[in-house]
Amino acid sequence: MRRRRRGPEQGGGAGAAGRAGSLLIVRVDGEELVTESGRTVAGLLLALGRVSWRTTRGGGRPRGVFCGIGVCHDCLVVVNGAPDVRACQRLVRDGDDIRTQDGAELPA
Repeated sequence: MRRRRRGPEQGGGAGAAGRAGSLLIVRVDGEELVTESGRTVAGLLLALGRVSWRTTRGGGRPRGVFCGIGVCHDCLVVVNGAPDVRACQRLVRDGDDIRTQDGAELPA
């Protein structure tokens, strides 16, 4: 995965979203990145060196991947404006706008 540079498209695109290993362009907290298809949002965030990407609604404590199989709901993020997406279950798609989640958020 690499930061996107200005200039010509570096492969991928909407038609390549389903092919394993094809390149996708996504935004994470406003930063545009190039990553491979077939990766979960949690895998992408971990590859970026992030271990937490949401806070608890009560005490604002940091959370990230705990169980990794969608049972614990610790890895929630906002994807394309929809809150409470389980990062360990959701595959990255071309054009995704991924944002860390601050406590409990209502759908837009």
